[in-house]
Amino acid sequence: MDNRIVLIGAGSAMFGLGALGDIFKSKALEGSTVVLYDINGEALGKVESIAREFLLENNLPYSIIATTSREEALTGANFCVISIEVGNRYELWEQDWQIPLQFGIKQVYGENGGPGGLFHSLRIVPPILDICDDINKICPDSYVINLSNPMSTICLAISRKYPNLKLVGLCHEVGSLVEHLPKILNTPFSNLSIKAGGLNHFSILIEAKYKDTGKDAYPEIREKAPTYFEKTSERSLFLKILKYFGYLPITTDSHFSEYIHWAQEVSDHKGVLDFYNNYRKECMEQLNSMERIEQGTDESEYWRVIPIIEGILTDSGHEELAVNIPNNGLIPNLPDDLVVEVPALIDKDGIHGISLESMPKGFRGLLSNRIGILDMSVEAVLSGSKEKVMQALLVDPTVNSLEASKKLLDTMLMYQEQYIGYIK
Repeated sequence: MDNRIVLIGAGSAMFGLGALGDIFKSKALEGSTVVLYDINGEALGKVESIAREFLLENNLPYSIIATTSREEALTGANFCVISIEVGNRYELWEQDWQIPLQFGIKQVYGENGGPGGLFHSLRIVPPILDICDDINKICPDSYVINLSNPMSTICLAISRKYPNLKLVGLCHEVGSLVEHLPKILNTPFSNLSIKAGGLNHFSILIEAKYKDTGKDAYPEIREKAPTYFEKTSERSLFLKILKYFGYLPITTDSHFSEYIHWAQEVSDHKGVLDFYNNYRKECMEQLNSMERIEQGTDESEYWRVIPIIEGILTDSGHEELAVNIPNNGLIPNLPDDLVVEVPALIDKDGIHGISLESMPKGFRGLLSNRIGILDMSVEAVLSGSKEKVMQALLVDPTVNSLEASKKLLDTMLMYQEQYIGYIK
């Protein structure tokens, strides 16, 4: 098969080796060329060496190319998978999270939403747009699959600047439904028909039905889910959404809380801290060995890059539970260019979102609160304007002080000048 898959950010053993493990398990992708690209030649070399040894030992029909030249990597590409970070991920993340708190701005996490998510966006969106600029010039017909956060801001920026690229953002969070619903309802997931959606890390289960009876499963979910989830961490805000809005979030407090102005009061802060510390430890101890390839991605059952690529190449017509694509009416009353998270059908013509006309009004109201923030965050990046950054802070409902915002912005511009010095 004359197929070329480019892994952008492949020097990360967590991403590079994990993605290779998923690719090497695929029969549909046999014969493909996998291009490993990273700006860190030393890290890239380690991943390449492990990958070549694995191919040789297992006699697998794939070709490997490793390069630090983006032009070489992208030439002839059919699929470009982006998973990058900028600088020291955890040092910068902790600045995003903790510095706003020092100024009294109450955010719960700081990766995707709130002031922390804004500064994360200001750092990571420009290099991803540079990558997409090259894709647009060199392989404009390739599929662009983004895995980096903040997903919604990155994808909106790409779709605004390069509207003709075949872009999709993927996140494994919807996999929580695959894990938990069978236990709550005492039935295999294969017996459930579901629809979930919203924005990335800010989605809910909208519909759930039993396939064998056609019966609505939501009454039973609303009855049983509180008891089931009370025993797990990071679910305090989660359970408040279920109680007051009547719908089950697909992710935990660490992410969901980033977008709600009253989240500080009710989130499980210990659970959020424990999640972050465990996640950081896991990533810092990532396996840089052949075992990582054998293991595949951490969320191999839910990390859907390879099934989507397979589905396009084989014209599968299968349904994916969640993709991030431009709205174009998929969720009514939200802007068409907003990148939303919805189910989709996959075939030879690409990725086709499924409409969520039944999105409940209450939750749609919470989604609407994010529109101005995302819009201004992208405007701030594309313009490089300090004035626009300030506006992005001030339209965010998690920000409660004008004076604190001014001081925060000046402080972050000083601390992160290396990455966001283009803001003037």
